Amino acid sequence: MTKEEFAEKLAKKCDLSKAKATEVLDTIFSTKPREGIIATELDAGRDFSIVGFGSFRTRKTKARKGRNPRTGKEIMISARKVVAFRPGQGLKDRVRE
Repeated sequence: MTKEEFAEKLAKKCDLSKAKATEVLDTIFSTKPREGIIATELDAGRDFSIVGFGSFRTRKTKARKGRNPRTGKEIMISARKVVAFRPGQGLKDRVRE
């Protein structure tokens, strides 16, 4: 599903204009600095949870050795912060059916 299709479905279900539905989606999911609610919470080091759906959080990975797949040469992959999503029980049950 694309963002445009998502906005169309949201507009129909919530009796909104497509422009307003797109604005709502941007407010929640935007990755631009200081715009999206989820990204802003993760930037601040806080978890973002929707009960029954799932949780977004950040975690740190350690530096490690890797290989360049093209040359086979060993390289160092630096430590970094990554986003993790853990599905909630309601989402797990729905997908399992």
